[in-house]
Amino acid sequence: MIHYLTSCEFLTPEQLTGFFVGWPNPPSAETHLRLLRQSGAVVLAVDESTRRVVGFISALTDGVLSAYIPLLEVLPEYQGQGIGRALVEHMLAQLKDCYMIDLVCDDELRPFYASLGLRPAAAMILRNYSRQSGGE
Repeated sequence: MIHYLTSCEFLTPEQLTGFFVGWPNPPSAETHLRLLRQSGAVVLAVDESTRRVVGFISALTDGVLSAYIPLLEVLPEYQGQGIGRALVEHMLAQLKDCYMIDLVCDDELRPFYASLGLRPAAAMILRNYSRQSGGE
């Protein structure tokens, strides 16, 4: 059974393995834990039988008007079970008082986010790939 948590106080790096699939220079589990702890809001999907984190979503927010969702991931072996949808729904509930909630996604993910009430908009990005691992 999957349990959803909004705190990462209990987490250890060992619970955060297998994420950032396909990234050429992924963050370490230690950096992943640090980014979760420094986020304004998080939701974790935890497999109760293994206590392993199988999905997560994070948000950066000023707590007043705006929030940005930079990361949503579900481990490959847990995809297709509605975990990503539940993570977004939990996060949107946490951020419900914000005026704007933004994220940037690849075109093939637009239908998924649209089904959750988000609308397409133009965005500008800058990627510093030499820092993709979080500076390790």
